[in-house]
Amino acid sequence: MAGAAVVLRALRTLRPGTLSTTSGRFPAPAESVLSPPSGVWCPPWRSCHVRALQLSSASRAGHNKWSKVKNIKGPKDEARSRMFMKLTMMIRIAVREGGPNPEMNINLAQILEQCRSKNMPKASIETAMKAAGKPAHQHMFEARGPGGCLLLIEALTDNHTRSQQDIKRLLIRNGGMLSDGARHNFEKRGAVVVPGQNVSTERALELAIEVGAEDVQETEDEEEQPLLKFICDMMDMGKVRASLEQQGMPITSAGLEFVPRTLLSLDEDNLNAASTLIETLTDCPDVVRVWDNIQADS
Repeated sequence: MAGAAVVLRALRTLRPGTLSTTSGRFPAPAESVLSPPSGVWCPPWRSCHVRALQLSSASRAGHNKWSKVKNIKGPKDEARSRMFMKLTMMIRIAVREGGPNPEMNINLAQILEQCRSKNMPKASIETAMKAAGKPAHQHMFEARGPGGCLLLIEALTDNHTRSQQDIKRLLIRNGGMLSDGARHNFEKRGAVVVPGQNVSTERALELAIEVGAEDVQETEDEEEQPLLKFICDMMDMGKVRASLEQQGMPITSAGLEFVPRTLLSLDEDNLNAASTLIETLTDCPDVVRVWDNIQADS
């Protein structure tokens, strides 16, 4: 009994102090006090100052930051990875066609320079050079897309049948089809690309004449920055490049491309459908590049 009396006196001593602290209300959210879980009774004299993880503003900020990184950086990282993969395939093709020595293989030299300008890791470039000897076959698929546009689809694969079936499936799903004869509308030419900021159309045409290019086209890079592409004979590409550099134009890239002989203008619906098709084909792992004959200002 004496022991029980001591306990009761202790409880009476603790209870008033606790009540004066809580004042009969729940702790404010800013206080580091964790309320008892729902359905669990906690005596009012029991100390609830329990150290616990809190959903603080800092924690929520971290979550939001990750969301932004995932939504903004993620797609850019994916595009960067795809770009490196395509450059790797281009290196393999260039080595197979002209050998591994850039001094003797101008196409390889231009691709390697493009890799460096895109900050492709040196180890990845070396791996691509070594992988050129692995079994793989280069194929050019001819196709027709929405609105009758023509497409050339360059692929590098170790299984021609699989690649053809994959490309055919993507074409059919997006309003296209394989079509023999499309290649006759394209010719292989040299292409030297420079930044197009602050260069008027008139000045671009003047530059084309001054450097000996046959044509100049306005285009964009993956960051939607304006570019100028100077088209020339394959044998004149080095001369055109050197002349542009003498004019103070920094070179973004230089290489060989399939340029359409005639261009096709599309209405808005067909243009959107063709754009979706080309993007889908470009994302295919076996596809290196896709060329089209669509009028740029459609």
